[in-house]
Amino acid sequence: MRESGTDRRRRILAVVEARGQARVTELAAELAVSVITVRRDVEELARAGRVRRGHGVVRSLVPRRSEPVPAPDGRGPVVLVVPERHAYLTEVLHGARAALEEADVRVVLHPAPQVAGAERTIVERLLADDARGVLIAPRWRNSVTEEADDGWLAAADVPVVLMERRPRPGSALHARDSVCTDHWYGVHLAVTHLLALGHRRIVLAARDDSPTARAIRAAFTDICAGRPEIEDRTVVLSAPGAGREPARDLRPLADVLRERAATGVVMHGDVDALMLVQQLAEAGIKVPGDCSVVAYDDVVAALGSTPLTAIAPPKAEVGRLAAELLLERLREPAVRPPRRITVLPELKVRGSTRPLID
Repeated sequence: MRESGTDRRRRILAVVEARGQARVTELAAELAVSVITVRRDVEELARAGRVRRGHGVVRSLVPRRSEPVPAPDGRGPVVLVVPERHAYLTEVLHGARAALEEADVRVVLHPAPQVAGAERTIVERLLADDARGVLIAPRWRNSVTEEADDGWLAAADVPVVLMERRPRPGSALHARDSVCTDHWYGVHLAVTHLLALGHRRIVLAARDDSPTARAIRAAFTDICAGRPEIEDRTVVLSAPGAGREPARDLRPLADVLRERAATGVVMHGDVDALMLVQQLAEAGIKVPGDCSVVAYDDVVAALGSTPLTAIAPPKAEVGRLAAELLLERLREPAVRPPRRITVLPELKVRGSTRPLID
């Protein structure tokens, strides 16, 4: 997989502006490219006056205050908490950060490491330091970790808005504000697109280690059950380690496609999709000649050797709306009832899908 040009530099700039600074080695790991490639991109961004280079470090040129500006009520910053090294949610937090800084609210970003209970430790420490609001996208790899967060997060005595997370019905967090992509609609767009092209045998290759992944899998099952024109459908894990438990036996996608005579695939997420398309090519299955592919996430889907048709959640918009909800709570805490905002994704048609040729 190779990332190049404007899209990759846009991602680098978004990460650097969201964090204030980033190490070149970290950027290379997150973008799955070489350090040399990142250095060249950083040099070009620096020449264009978009970032400032240091020894192994890239710094944002977005003005940052050296001292917090006191809020009208004298309290501290808003805390942004997302899983570390998560490109999808980096775009979400970038939208949130822009809205908060436009409102002259100080933002503190804390990426949460892949350690059980990491979000709670971060948030409780910052609340003790007088943070006045929380925007958070918990990792929630499974229902157990979601239930573990339910009580303490819902009980926080400051406004909390969940980003790209939909709390379980009836849970304590159900009564907190949240902004989330309508992933059911996203899967509907993907399946409807494949059906319109004549594909009747469809495979979902998806992760199963996040709330988004689980929503996509549930939506696929529900939508396919209601479409009688679908002759066959199945769900497989997109990659080893993409599930709640390690996959001991992960069959190659090419074998599944041949066994099911499938000609359409929905793949979540982008990086897995690009790797799976490579694996299909190595197995002699051409995209889109033998199989049409729709990726889900659209973070890097356009960067494949064959640009992938993709479902594009409105990531920055989710962050912006979440920040606006939080700002309303800070101004008038009890004026409105809690809200659950759902934003629709869109389908971006590229070169990886085409009509089925009998």
